[in-house]
Amino acid sequence: MSAKILDGKALSKKIMNTLENEAAIFHRKNGRRVGLAVILAGNDAASAVYVKNKISACHEVGIESFEYYFDESVSEQELIDVIACLNNDKNVDGILVQLPLPPHIVQNNVLSKISFKKDADGFLAVNAGNLMLGNPALNACTPSGVIELIKEAGITIAGKEAVVVGRSNIVGKPVALMLLEQNATVIMCHSHTPKLSRFTKLADILVVAAGRKHLIKGDMIKEGAVVIDVGMNRENGTLYGDVEFDSCVKRAGFITPVPGGVGLMTIAMLLKNVLKAAQMYSMD
Repeated sequence: MSAKILDGKALSKKIMNTLENEAAIFHRKNGRRVGLAVILAGNDAASAVYVKNKISACHEVGIESFEYYFDESVSEQELIDVIACLNNDKNVDGILVQLPLPPHIVQNNVLSKISFKKDADGFLAVNAGNLMLGNPALNACTPSGVIELIKEAGITIAGKEAVVVGRSNIVGKPVALMLLEQNATVIMCHSHTPKLSRFTKLADILVVAAGRKHLIKGDMIKEGAVVIDVGMNRENGTLYGDVEFDSCVKRAGFITPVPGGVGLMTIAMLLKNVLKAAQMYSMD
């Protein structure tokens, strides 16, 4: 057999079209556009590309972007001061601090100053806690994209055995909670899990976010499994996933490619968060 490809490009475009319509409705009702503030500090080339793509996506759907650029020497307090102003700016619905920050800055000292109501990335403790409790929240973007890809393919999550490889706060942990919320039985694996294949072979749904090139081989997955590759490992200018695609595509029922899968969903879900924040909190 050969797996069906879960096309992140097509689904992200579909979501962006919906967001464009909803953003236009918000504009007509409120007399202003939905707004996202993006902060970039330092000279990281990849970060500059990511910010450019996010701003371009904003313009595509009619979300206004507010851009703040700082050089490598920016102080922690300068960034905190900007965030304080943005928290009080009624034209700004979401705030995004592009990571990584310069090495002399303590990341959490800056991110924790963002209002949970404007947490575009969905990383803050309040939103993570609300996800755990099943309350409305701005959820982490990449995990949200994973769930959207699975649902769009018509795959039932309830009652399935789901295995998540990786336990980061931005992918592994939140995607496990989201799968649990959808009534999957969830197993979490990580770098200290012995004999990883014992667990990956059980998975009806396998989400891999370990940050290791080709960690998962074809003989480690269940026949017909849904395999979601969140990995983005750059080597000699080429992007590789955590899943060895060529061997896994022969056994899986559904699989995401890298590139072209989950990565394309992240920006779409980011903008969905910003619109959601505007709809939930703009009248506060």
